[in-house]
Amino acid sequence: MSTQEVADKLVALCREGRNTEAIEEFYADGIVSFEPKGSPMEYTEGKEAVKGKTEYWYSTVEEIHSGEVSDPVVAGNHFSVSMKMDVTYKEGGRMPMEEIAVYEVKDGKIVSEQFFYNM
Repeated sequence: MSTQEVADKLVALCREGRNTEAIEEFYADGIVSFEPKGSPMEYTEGKEAVKGKTEYWYSTVEEIHSGEVSDPVVAGNHFSVSMKMDVTYKEGGRMPMEEIAVYEVKDGKIVSEQFFYNM
């Protein structure tokens, strides 16, 4: 599967709120995930750990009011998307979020992801 195909399918699943399914289908077993320095889960390694990080985030959310994921921008074996969400957290209240996610693809699987956002 090409980088463009992985990117398009990942975006489609994320737009449907099926992020955990996207991890199962498109992430390599040895994926590495980077959040901004100082964030609670700055570095995560392994598909199960990344899935756990995602499930943990969902457990902190009271309500997702809206969300959008841009079309992917592909360059070689990397792609990026912007993501916007309006979320109410169980602790901390309602908060808009914007981030850029950059992914690296090898052999049809995502091997790394990195998120850029203000904390």
